[in-house]
Amino acid sequence: MRHRRLALAGAALLAAAGLVVGAPAATAAAACTVTYAVNQWSAGFTAEIKVTNNGAPVTSWTLAWSYAGDQRVTNAWNATVNQAGNAVTATSVAWNGALATGASAQFGLQGTYSGGNAAPAAYTFNGASCSPDATPSPTTTTSPAPTPSSPAPTPSSPGQPCGPTAMCDGFETQAGSVPAGNWAVTYPDCSGAGTAAIDRTVAHSGGTSLRVNGAEGYCNHVFVRNTAILGATANVYHVRYWVRHTTALPAAHVTAVALQDAADGNRDLRFGGQNGALQFNRASDDATLPEQSPAGVALSRPLPVGTWNCVEFKVDGRDGTIETWLNGASVPGLLADGVPTHDIDGQWLNRTWRPRLTDIRLGWESYGSGTDTLWYDDVQVSAARNGC
Repeated sequence: MRHRRLALAGAALLAAAGLVVGAPAATAAAACTVTYAVNQWSAGFTAEIKVTNNGAPVTSWTLAWSYAGDQRVTNAWNATVNQAGNAVTATSVAWNGALATGASAQFGLQGTYSGGNAAPAAYTFNGASCSPDATPSPTTTTSPAPTPSSPAPTPSSPGQPCGPTAMCDGFETQAGSVPAGNWAVTYPDCSGAGTAAIDRTVAHSGGTSLRVNGAEGYCNHVFVRNTAILGATANVYHVRYWVRHTTALPAAHVTAVALQDAADGNRDLRFGGQNGALQFNRASDDATLPEQSPAGVALSRPLPVGTWNCVEFKVDGRDGTIETWLNGASVPGLLADGVPTHDIDGQWLNRTWRPRLTDIRLGWESYGSGTDTLWYDDVQVSAARNGC
């Protein structure tokens, strides 16, 4: 009895000290939480992946998982993704490696599959076990894959709403196959293989879009021009459009959107791509944003193929600054903030530039190799950010 009283007394002392005798060990919290949202069609898919760091702050991260089926990753953005068999690793890039406790990073990938396309059942974050989000994930919608020759139909629905101070056009009022009204087909150099037409088989919203068949080579430039849609702005231009394309941006320089700058000798501010990533190019001095160094290109983003992407950019004529968003996320390499930053806007800020834009042209311009088929929809311009 004396030993039993001593044992009970000892247990009471341990309990008073905050220790529990005989209790099961607490389960360690998952190192991260992952949301995996899928958009798929008959043989391919894209996935938007959000990883939230539940542990101590990190300066870089690697998220790993295995596919249960025959999924194969073909392209990725905002992370370096590698696959060996069914095992996949996604490693942070320069701009999203640092994650505080509770902070999140997002990246995306494109792939192929046959049969099932189940979301991964488990993950590791820097080697520690993670858990999938309990919210509905993946969020899967079935849509056919687009092809240049036979685009998939999109059900007709009302066009995307237009903000009260914005100028908008979703091409819903176009009556024929040739762009008309405020839109006109133009060939900057000479008429060649590039074509543009109104399309009623593919749309982001409503039932109509603008389709551009972009060819390569100097003579094949084609654009559809609008001089009225900038009318709601004076010297701050917020441009938003949705675009879907079929071929990854090439290494060569291409332009998809051109804006004439009356304050720069009517030369164009060009937005397109180079070295596989989005870029601005100023025609008057051929300056690029970002600079075309490996580090500069890495701070931009590729344009995901086979899905609708929301592209926004702000051009401020008062101070010459630029900011760009892809699918709602600001792109570090496409930010000219007035303070020269090596690999980003050092070259861009070599001279004073105060743009005065007079038109917008959607199309395709290739200065070497590079063909693409693109659909544009829900174009909106205003003096404030439009959002997606």
